[in-house]
Amino acid sequence: MKNLAVLHAAQLVTLAGPARPRIGPEMNELGILLHGGLLVRDGVIVATGASDDIERTAPRDAEFVDAGERVVLPGFVDAHTHPVFAGDRVEEFEQRARGATYEEIAASGGGIRSTVRKTRAASEDELRQRALKHARWFLQCGTTTVEAKSGYGLSVEDELKMLRVVRDLNALTPLELVPTFLGAHAVPEEHAGSPARYVDLVINEMLPQVAAKNLAENCDIFCEQGYFNIEMSRSILNAAKARGLDLRLHADQLTNSGAAILAAELSARTADHLELTEDDGIAAMQRAKVQPVLLPGSVYALGKTRYPRARGMIGAGLAVVLATDFNPGSSPTPSIPMVLSLAATQMKMTPAEGVTAATINAAYSLRRGRKLGSLEAGKCANFAIFDCEDYREIACYFGIPQTHSVYVRGERVFPA
Repeated sequence: MKNLAVLHAAQLVTLAGPARPRIGPEMNELGILLHGGLLVRDGVIVATGASDDIERTAPRDAEFVDAGERVVLPGFVDAHTHPVFAGDRVEEFEQRARGATYEEIAASGGGIRSTVRKTRAASEDELRQRALKHARWFLQCGTTTVEAKSGYGLSVEDELKMLRVVRDLNALTPLELVPTFLGAHAVPEEHAGSPARYVDLVINEMLPQVAAKNLAENCDIFCEQGYFNIEMSRSILNAAKARGLDLRLHADQLTNSGAAILAAELSARTADHLELTEDDGIAAMQRAKVQPVLLPGSVYALGKTRYPRARGMIGAGLAVVLATDFNPGSSPTPSIPMVLSLAATQMKMTPAEGVTAATINAAYSLRRGRKLGSLEAGKCANFAIFDCEDYREIACYFGIPQTHSVYVRGERVFPA
């Protein structure tokens, strides 16, 4: 039995509260313990409280960690990432700097299809090694859990290859990855003349194998003009739901296509992006209790200016989530602290709302809210210590790595 006592936190940000996602004013309630501490036994939190009380009651054989009057937060939960891919898209980064749009680059054969070509050509081991590097990046940013999508294979063989890499990473890295099947990320080049044929492939060949091999918990789709329209998306998502997968959607990113309303119709767990979602979509999501996953890093990286209506969503009572959308093209960042900064400056979310959205709310969006996302007795001891005295500094001082150390199940994983 291993005991760990964390002492002398300037702020122990517990997120203690109701056992559900937080909405409205609750998103500003962080359950901060000043000069706090926590006690961990075998990777599980057994107590939080004043540092002196934790020190006095800790077993004699406990390992003591001095937080040094720094901030201690739950490990971030990044609920929308694409961590498995080959190659990069730096040439597109330069093209956008020269004035090309995301849509223009995609129409010329770049974008998602560019990464598909490189990912198909890579071996499983090559993808695994590259993804291990990405896993280290997430941990260095204070993230301990990520949702991990496929979607750069777009063939039966290559989608399964990507999902096997996600599965393997859970055994090779302390980062927890939650697998999502995104076979409907784009129509691959070989099916460009017949998208309906590709939809059939996703429904009748990909989904049965993904489900039979238990390679994914969720199914996602890029519901957007030029990708998968509402009817295609409805067909694929209903097929996924019938096979027991939770539903997530890339929704209303480039156009207000009605994808948020579709997410509500299908009782999806999340609708992600939502840059162009209007009042009817917000109302539909609220009625169906769909969680919006907002990705301001993507808006920033693409040089756009229309950010999701976070204030309207919070005001409507939606349990907002923040995530990085980490991928090689449209959001090449693994940094939740950067996302927290964008959320505050561009979407006018308070620093507290941002922390809630990237911890407890994100955990519930992945069906893990009862074991992750807050520092409470009975939950996994996943936490990060930041080199600051006030949690608001994490978003305020953007571009500066403030992660002091990261723990997963009570074991230090960064620095290694």
